[in-house]
Order: sequence, then structure tokens, then C-alpha cells
Amino acid sequence: MATTATMRSQPMTQARLSSRGALASSRQLSKTLRAATRDARRVVTRATGAPATSAEKRTATNALTKQDLVDYIASGCKPKSEWRCALTRSVIPPSLSLSKPFLSPRGRKKRLIDGSPPPSSATPTLTTTTRCTHLPRRIGTEHEKFGYQLENLRPMEYDAHVSKLLHALVDRFDWEPIMESGNIIGCKLNGQSVTLEPGGQFELSGAPLVNLHQTCAEVHSHLYQVKTAAKEIGVSFLGLGFQPKWSVEDTPVMPKGRYKIMKQYMPKRGNKGLDMMFRTCTIQVNLDFSSEEDMVRKFRTSLALQPIATALFANSPFCDGKPSGQKSLRSDVWTDTDPDRTGSIQWVFEDGFGFDRYTEYVLDVPMYFVYRDGIYHDVTGQSFRDFMEGKLADFPDEYPTLDDWEQHLTTCFPEVRLKRYMEMRGADGGPWGNICALPSVWVGLLYDEKALDDAEALVADWTAEEREYLRVAVTKDGLQTKFRDGTVQDIAIEMVRIAKEGLVRRGANEENFVDGLMEMATSGQTQADKLLDAYVNKWGMDIDKVYKELSF
Repeated sequence: MATTATMRSQPMTQARLSSRGALASSRQLSKTLRAATRDARRVVTRATGAPATSAEKRTATNALTKQDLVDYIASGCKPKSEWRCALTRSVIPPSLSLSKPFLSPRGRKKRLIDGSPPPSSATPTLTTTTRCTHLPRRIGTEHEKFGYQLENLRPMEYDAHVSKLLHALVDRFDWEPIMESGNIIGCKLNGQSVTLEPGGQFELSGAPLVNLHQTCAEVHSHLYQVKTAAKEIGVSFLGLGFQPKWSVEDTPVMPKGRYKIMKQYMPKRGNKGLDMMFRTCTIQVNLDFSSEEDMVRKFRTSLALQPIATALFANSPFCDGKPSGQKSLRSDVWTDTDPDRTGSIQWVFEDGFGFDRYTEYVLDVPMYFVYRDGIYHDVTGQSFRDFMEGKLADFPDEYPTLDDWEQHLTTCFPEVRLKRYMEMRGADGGPWGNICALPSVWVGLLYDEKALDDAEALVADWTAEEREYLRVAVTKDGLQTKFRDGTVQDIAIEMVRIAKEGLVRRGANEENFVDGLMEMATSGQTQADKLLDAYVNKWGMDIDKVYKELSF
């Protein structure tokens, strides 16, 4: 994780850009995003405020079949035959070419942080690999952040703050508004979208981009725009995974129809569903797959490693103004939200997993709503299978469209989610360095064949019981979580090492984006650990100080 000191050491963050420079950066990024949108065969991230209305009304004679639903997900495949590739030679530094993958944290820290040389026997490894020069596999990064009022630290109100911010993006930076029932609920531009979570958490869903430099530039441009508008109305943004001070009752509800339905339904299925809706923020990355086999490998590997990412990115130790006892309270909340649509879905590791099996899973997830004529209709608890047969109680003889299926896919919340791309969902919200680091570690692991092989081998003999244990235990103990004869810290070091090697082989000079993670892994100190220490030893147990510490 990039602390303030780490971020200052990164090339892109050596100094703050001037307003003129930021505007120039924003204009250049807009050109890049337009090109990315033109080149993409599909948009990786679709996050508009309301589903599209299908032009074709489905009837019994042209009703969707299950195979149509399977094919919809499978249409995300980007075959390797479409990649334009070239041979390239990469040098893997000695510090990454270590014969013993599980060095002690202390030993690795000595080499990587204090600058002392590796053993004399370590020599650079020169490898010749096939690298895609066009890199059609895209990277779509999403992040959420808490908006708060500067005068009293309370969450932003919709009328006084949120709508004004969105209108400012539209009026000043040429975004296109997203409306629902006369209210602006988001905006979009060149493959990006800004949307609202239930409690007003501001989310940027990034465009499908080619490399991590574009991702970080996109985030910078977005933060420049929202901070410029926010300052004028007396609000700012906080990079944490869980609301540190205010309760659900203190949090305004955004005027989106689906959230009204979810707010009423969530308490029926778990004790922490409303906390999830109103008091959490995350960072996610959306990634491509080339085939069903490729999807299965990436899904299984990333699902097993999701708890390690949770530990590395732990940044939600506070609740109701004090330490919560958890390092990632955001992740802990998901363990008691809704068992029908959350969890570690261990059947993914069984024989026969693929597009069809995932479709069966989603079909069994109870519905939230049906969207018709601009209105979200409450059908909570009802079956999409019944909908497929025209047997929904409130919509007799009506059949779903692919838009309905697409929306239903978004109401499933496993740690890795499959649509026409894959979503990595295990990380807490955090500062800018974290937003750049999260996609970096997953791109390094999953977009390089050798790295994917190594990551797959790392988790190959983990049992279902061990995977579930890690999912729950890391929320409290983070990198110090006990695992076999070591800790999660040992696995995190190896995970980041593999990712960095993968980034080196990509040949896009992206490997420095995970340096902060390696420093964190070797030290054992996550953002949550540092915040808890500051709370006691620096802030005088005054939670308000976190707003100064982690504001964008």
C-alpha cells in the first residue's frame, strides 16, 4: 500500500500538478479514453444508473433460453487469435529471481527496503517472451470514496452537495448526465461513469484501458475534477473502506429506485446488509478472459487469493468513532449480508465449473427488481427461473430481456464476480496509491501466462476449509493471520513477487506500481495497522483526525 512517503517516491507523484497542467492532463486523457472506447470490442465497465429498455418485447414464442444467458456471459471471451503480438526480451532483476520463494519477511525487507545487495550468486535472468504490442486485454478500474462536509464531517446530502457535484461535472467537464425520475444520479464520458452508492459514496467506473499508466492518469484526472467542484461547495472525499464515524441512520439515502428496494430487503437476509450499502467503499478491477478455460483458471486462482488481497489492502479498522476490532471491517460485513448472493462459492473449484455452472448459480439468486418504463418494481425473493417461464407473480406472461439478465448479474456479490468480464472485489477503499496498486497486482498475476502458472501453483493444494478460514480470519488479523506453518504475510510477499515479475514481462514499465505493496508485505504493516497506531499514539484517540490523514 502506498503511504504518503511511498507515494512521494513514485514518479507520477513527486509534485502536485498545477491547475494548468492538470487541465492539460485531463485533455490528453480524454483523447486516450476516446481511442480506447473506439478500439475496444466491448466496453469492460457498464455502470449506468438504470438498465436500458430493450426494444424487443419478449413473449413465449421468443423467450430467452438458458443457453442465451450462458452465451451472453461467454460473449466476453477475447480469443488470443485476435491479439497482435511480438517477441520481446525482458530482464528479471535478481531481487525477483530468488530461488526460495518464501523468504522470511525480515530477510526480504533487508534486501528490498534498506538497499543492501542480494546474495552474490543472484544474477539477472534474461528471458525472451511473446508480448502483445496492442494489449487488447483491457483494464477497467473502479473505486468508491466517502464524501463529507468540511464544516462538520457529516456525509454529503443529495440536494445540497451530491447533485451539485454531478451537475458541475456535466457543466464544466462535458460529462453526460444520467437521470432517474428527474434526479441526476450519475454521469458518463468516453467509457467512464460516475455513479452513486446508496449512501452517496462517489464511484468512478473507469474506461477499458490498455495499461496501468492510463489507469493512474484517469484517476488523477477524475480526482482533479471532483475536488475542484467539491471545494466550492464545502465538501471533500475520504479514502477508507468503512465509514469511521457516522451510523446508517446518519447517512442520507440517494434517490435511486433499486436502493429503496434493497434497503427494505437487506435486513431480512442478514444483520449487516445496511452497513454494506451505506458505510462501505471498495476498489475493484475488471479484467478480460480469452476463453472458458482461461476464465476458469483466472476465476479459481483469483478467488483463492482474494483474502490475501483483503489483508494487503486492509483499510477499514474504525466504526462509530473508535477501533472496531477488525482490520478490514468492510470485508467482515460481507460475511453477514445475504448468504444467497455472497460468500466464497467453493463449488467454483469443483469439476464442471464454467459459464453454464455460473449461470445456474445466478439463476438461483433471488431477484431484487424488474425495471420497466423508468420504474424499479419490487420482486424481492422471487425467482429468475420463474421469470424465464413467464411466471413472476407481478409480471404474469412477461419474459426477461438480456437487459434484465445483465442487471440481475449485478445483484450477485461473490468475492470474484463474472459478467462478460471478471471483477476482483476483495479490497477496501483507500488513497490514490491504493487505487493504482489494486489493478496492478491483479494485472501482473492474471495477464501474464507465467505469472498465472505460478499463482495457480501457489494455491493449488489449499483445501476448501482453508480458503474459507482465510476469508473470515483476515478481516480481523490481516497479514498476521496464521496459515499452516506461517502467516498470510508470507503468502502476500510471494503473491506480490509473482505479480511484479508478470508486470516486468508485460514490458509496459508498470512494475513500480506494486512497490508500495511489496514494502507493506515485507514490513507486515498495512494501512489499517498504521491507522490504529496513529489513533493511539498520534491522534489522542480522536477519530476526526482520520479525515485529515486520508482525505484526497
